[in-house]
Amino acid sequence: MIEIIPAIDLLGGKCVRLHQGNYNLVTEFSSDPIRQALIWQEKGATRLHLVDLDGAKTGEPVNDLTIKAIKKELTIPIQIGGGIRSQQRAEDLINTGIDRVILGTIAIEKPEIVNKLSSKYPGKIIVGIDAKDGRVATRGWINQSKTKATDLVKNLSHSTISAIISTDISTDGTLEGPNLDFLKDVASVSNVPVIASGGIGTIGDILSLLPLEPYGICGVIIGRALYDGKIDLTEAIKVTKNQNINDITSQNIGTC
Repeated sequence: MIEIIPAIDLLGGKCVRLHQGNYNLVTEFSSDPIRQALIWQEKGATRLHLVDLDGAKTGEPVNDLTIKAIKKELTIPIQIGGGIRSQQRAEDLINTGIDRVILGTIAIEKPEIVNKLSSKYPGKIIVGIDAKDGRVATRGWINQSKTKATDLVKNLSHSTISAIISTDISTDGTLEGPNLDFLKDVASVSNVPVIASGGIGTIGDILSLLPLEPYGICGVIIGRALYDGKIDLTEAIKVTKNQNINDITSQNIGTC
């Protein structure tokens, strides 16, 4: 079954969303991210996706107090990304009880750290692949690399990471639907489950992912559509569960 994962993006201690990764196009949704996290849990979320946008941009753990407070209040697992560019930083987060850490930039710059961490902490390491025009972007989406997303996925498939989060930057925050072709390309070459991210604006967009489940799509991260009220989290979880049970024969390679 495809897991619905609500997102909280932290910037200056507040819950925000960027448009296509642009730090100059910021919308604030809540000044109390702890309360927001509790709302998603109360609505049935089985996992929370946290992004430290300050960390992603600067590499500094600006929002750690908020992250720890959210962890203390929730009972569901938390996965977190943003500025995790060293083995020590990843281990510090895991040691505070974070369920899974998301490595992005260092998957390009220091792939050996990904291998070390995924071996040392089975099931705790996710790699986030953020791409624009099919090529990986790093350091908070500020730098564009020459590496093709599918090539990075192929390389990572030989590691022991638990999942890949695939984000097409051009769709992120737009509510215009996911890039299904890109997601299919990524999932088709991956030996680990893939979590979709970016562009989800309606329940229909979520259901459009279900035919990709046999390729290995195991979850979807949703942000702006939840905050704008275009998608109700409880309804999305219920509808997706019913659709998966009644309409889809799942042959995917794993679960989130």
